[in-house]
Amino acid sequence: MATDRVAAAANGTERIAAAFSAARDEGRAALMPYMMGGFPDQETAGAIVAAYVDAGADLVELGVPFSDPLADGPVIHAAATAALAGGASLESVLDTCAGASGSVPVVVMCYANVILARGVDEYSEMLAGAGAAGTIAPDLPIEETDGLREALRARGIALVPLVAPTTPAGRRAWICTSAEGFVYVVSVSGVTGERRELPAELAELVSAVRAEAAVPAAVGFGVGTPEQAAGVGRIADGVIIGSRLVRIAGDAPNADAAAGAVAAFLREARNAMK
Repeated sequence: MATDRVAAAANGTERIAAAFSAARDEGRAALMPYMMGGFPDQETAGAIVAAYVDAGADLVELGVPFSDPLADGPVIHAAATAALAGGASLESVLDTCAGASGSVPVVVMCYANVILARGVDEYSEMLAGAGAAGTIAPDLPIEETDGLREALRARGIALVPLVAPTTPAGRRAWICTSAEGFVYVVSVSGVTGERRELPAELAELVSAVRAEAAVPAAVGFGVGTPEQAAGVGRIADGVIIGSRLVRIAGDAPNADAAAGAVAAFLREARNAMK
């Protein structure tokens, strides 16, 4: 079974590869929902990630709340602010990671200040202790990733890079050549958030990334409907859905309602992607 193959992989980087491979064997792109750690509260965050797994997520992206999240739009920024006000921390987010990492590869999205405040070795060790398969540092340029990359690699954890529509071709090729886990393809210029339409140029960008990288290409930013997920899934190896799910969770009256609502949306998206 596909889930058995993912669970049997030796380390985080291999678990990510196995998850994409299993989805590809089913004739679809991998589904990767995002959640903000500690939002709306720690109990609900745990219920949401469990619902993601039950609804068929292939991987989960788990955000660490930060006070100045430059890549995030208003929905995720507000969620980070609320999570921090509720006492969320790197430790509490990694508790959520540990609760899910035995079932699905978890990729932790964390801003550089949080990582560097701990030091790359301590941060990498914390991820390893929580069973994280990979991490994304959206504001850490490739020129400054060597120390973190080596610390993570020593623990079998992938450092996932981002490529944007504005990334110059030469720099994109450099990023893709060194990529581990997968390449996060940012669909639009700007911050996270639902979009009415995704740019026509996205297919060309994804094609270039897939040609230049030895790992899968997953698209995020702007994917907010099952139809958009299906469309992106036709051109990419993975589909990342964030703001729509965070909004659904924030609108729910309690943990059970939040879990049920995000699961229903993900099942619809997964079915559309077949």
